[in-house]
Amino acid sequence: MRVIDSCAKCLYDRQCARSNDPAFLSDVRQIIDHRGEDDTSPVLVYRFNQAFQNRFGPVKSYAEIKRKYNDLVLSMENRIREQISASSDPLSTALAYARIGNYIDFGAMHHVDEKEFLSLFENVSMTDSDRRVYESFLSRLSTAHSFLLLADNCGEIVLDKLFIEQLRLQFPSIHVSVMVRGEEVLNDATEEDAIYVGINKVADIISNGLPIAGTVYDMLPPAAKQAFDNADVILSKGQGNYETLNGRGYHIFYAFLCKCDLFMSRFSVPMLTGMFVEE
Repeated sequence: MRVIDSCAKCLYDRQCARSNDPAFLSDVRQIIDHRGEDDTSPVLVYRFNQAFQNRFGPVKSYAEIKRKYNDLVLSMENRIREQISASSDPLSTALAYARIGNYIDFGAMHHVDEKEFLSLFENVSMTDSDRRVYESFLSRLSTAHSFLLLADNCGEIVLDKLFIEQLRLQFPSIHVSVMVRGEEVLNDATEEDAIYVGINKVADIISNGLPIAGTVYDMLPPAAKQAFDNADVILSKGQGNYETLNGRGYHIFYAFLCKCDLFMSRFSVPMLTGMFVEE
């Protein structure tokens, strides 16, 4: 998704809140003003972070926050697994839970509230639109040999694991891989986080090679490109992955919550509406 002027302003304001150093903000302004047509928000944030590190050293670590939300959702894991298994359609229920996990986003959200996150679990139903996409999803899975999940945030990845468990139960012959961030960026999941929550027990883990909160195909290392190219079905989690992949000509299923004005406007839905779309 192209970075429109309103998004550019939001990106700049967030960097102002991060530092009021004139030289750094000049770097930020240069990055924004000279962005290309194909540059997305995750790519610009990646460049902001490079500029920040050049001037001030390492960016803020979210390690403590990531562990907090991984532990929070891990504490709920057994109960949620039981609820999924008891539902009439465990795979769709697991997908709905995994989508709720996309709330835990310290990039798009101005404030992440634990109580608000937990309240989202009170409604895990799918809309009619979700159901239509889900039927297409099942159809493609029925003939697939490989499945790739593009992961997003910590905490969320615990619910992704529960979804993968159900996917493998329903489609036991499918080879499952999960792509995570190559280095720390915000509260996005890295290989270390994925292993911490046990995703390595249900899927192969692949790194996207960079601290970028999205999936930029041209920037992927060879192994990640190969996994992407060879996947029969791809499920992309979160806004960042959507922004970097949408409109690039790939056949992808996207699951996320709408957490900013751009997404609410694009899909004509209220804040925190869950989306399941096929491109």
